[in-house]
Amino acid sequence: MPSTTSRKVEQSRRLQERAASLIPGGVNSPVRGFASVGGDPPFIVRGKGSHIFDADENEYIDYVGSWGPLILGHAAPDVLDAIVSAACNGTSFGASTPAEADLAELVISAFPHVQKIRFVSSGTEATMSAIRLARAYTKRKYIVKFEGCYHGHSDALLVKAGSGVATLGIPGSAGVPEEFTQFTLALPFNNVKAVEYAFQKFKHQIACVIVEPVVGNMGCVPAADDYLVALRLITEREKSVLIFDEVMTGFRVAFGGAQELYNIRPDITTMGKIIGGGLPVGAYGGPSEIMNLVAPLGPMYQAGTLSGNPLAMAAGCATLRHLRDHKQEIYSRIDKLSGELVEGVASAAKEAGVALCYNRVGSMFTWFFTPGPVTDWDSASKSNTEAFGKFFRAMLDSGIYLPPSQYEAAFLGTTHTAEDIRQTIAAAKQAFAAMRR
Repeated sequence: MPSTTSRKVEQSRRLQERAASLIPGGVNSPVRGFASVGGDPPFIVRGKGSHIFDADENEYIDYVGSWGPLILGHAAPDVLDAIVSAACNGTSFGASTPAEADLAELVISAFPHVQKIRFVSSGTEATMSAIRLARAYTKRKYIVKFEGCYHGHSDALLVKAGSGVATLGIPGSAGVPEEFTQFTLALPFNNVKAVEYAFQKFKHQIACVIVEPVVGNMGCVPAADDYLVALRLITEREKSVLIFDEVMTGFRVAFGGAQELYNIRPDITTMGKIIGGGLPVGAYGGPSEIMNLVAPLGPMYQAGTLSGNPLAMAAGCATLRHLRDHKQEIYSRIDKLSGELVEGVASAAKEAGVALCYNRVGSMFTWFFTPGPVTDWDSASKSNTEAFGKFFRAMLDSGIYLPPSQYEAAFLGTTHTAEDIRQTIAAAKQAFAAMRR
């Protein structure tokens, strides 16, 4: 069981020192460096179900799940069997394989507006390609994104991007010329008037609106009532493309993602690692009219040697088949457990007199260290990140692994148990009590 005392860090600390001499910051993704929360980042060596284990043999209940895609837990038997079976036949060919169409069929079955899909190797590639496709389809230049929404690290989208950019306090990114972002309009999330004004000011010039239908990269922030409906109506009226970035929400908040949950159909959908069982993969899809512009059928070029690689396709097929065959029990159960967890921790904070609010959509959630409510980047940025850091470190010492940033969503999966929830709430009570001393 997870430890309730301070964890051992000697091995992880040595591994971090070695990595830092070879890799910038010792990490291959910035938030892993723990810059915003302090302390020693654990080096994970294995995972099983809802638990992970580090190089110092500390055990943690994991609410990161590789940032969402491991909805079936770590080392899910069906997924591992599929990967091993595929690997025995070769890891990559740079040529077509039957599994690509198998996974495409599974994804398309869950998203009614998607008639064709193109696999890529990451969510960044998916959103970058979707925007290029929207520009090709509309023959327009401007794009609308929203403050605090992260759509990968392509140049045009690193504008008020939330996620690790917000965590590290970086204003966009060095190395991105202003010319690359001059056609990106960053608007406040959940503000319909701002969208209307942008379309009025840049009439017949906006190619697309890209949005996380449930934001996960300034923490979990759902759309306000009718906000997504308004975006759909405005983009239809203005003949602009609506892109739902469902890299986090696809197959997570519902089998058919946020568009099933809210009954709204975008023009293009982007998806991420969950469709590859946690392996490197992404995708973008939509109606044939739009997707047929993609090479080799059309003039919009996008390519990748590892796109549709056999290991990710096999893992994705195993994951999505399991979700499809058990979706009624899976989504109702993880929604229930997530509610118990989130409300239990919030109640513990209230009892301890700690200012905290939360947002949750299904099994995706965030506790914000602010009275709230949190509805956009402006309100999220008012969170007490120092208090979050203390909470994070206390929870880590108690064997609870949370996202190491106030501005990232947490996730619960099918392998989390009622006992995991009980232990997490108990650890939170101890953490809040310590914070008040």
